[in-house]
Amino acid sequence: MGDKTIRIWNLQTGENCYIINQHLAAVNTLAITPDNQTFISGSTDSTIKLWHLHTGELYRTLKIYSRAISAIAIHPDSKIIASSSQEGIIKLWNLQNGALLATISGFCPLVFSLDGTMLISGDQGGTIKIWQLDRGDNLPLIGEWWEILGVELKTHPKDVKLAYLRLAKLYHTDINSSVIAKTAIQAVNQAYQKFQQQLNTHN
Repeated sequence: MGDKTIRIWNLQTGENCYIINQHLAAVNTLAITPDNQTFISGSTDSTIKLWHLHTGELYRTLKIYSRAISAIAIHPDSKIIASSSQEGIIKLWNLQNGALLATISGFCPLVFSLDGTMLISGDQGGTIKIWQLDRGDNLPLIGEWWEILGVELKTHPKDVKLAYLRLAKLYHTDINSSVIAKTAIQAVNQAYQKFQQQLNTHN
């Protein structure tokens, strides 16, 4: 909420169970794990906090963002959290120990498919990104070249190149040591190659 608080209510009685005021700025997004044991909050203060649902006790804070948290999604098996920020970065976390599993490019909205095999996110230019999640928590990006690069089909070539360079920097192994960086940069490189082939065909 805008007043920095989180209010938990009993739906049957309409009573306010408790109020949380440990965020330093507005709370933008909330999510509850499928087992109804944990709820997760994301705030403009650039933190993600994990709470015991029934007691309101804080048991973990995640802070590896520099800008406001805009969306949170929880994998159906309650083992992975996906979060996005206003800087266009999505991070995947191990819910049990708070370990960072992966860093990918994208914006809100953010949602896992019901069967847990895909992560879907928004991106710039009105596009969406679809990531295929395998049993090893690997997330190869699937889609057309413009979806992978996060641009529109008719985007100017200079802007396509800028989008490619931004992603290439994000997934460079010297900067991104996450498990998916190698497969992600391969997908980005292949997408840019397809764009160049299309551009050469039309010239």
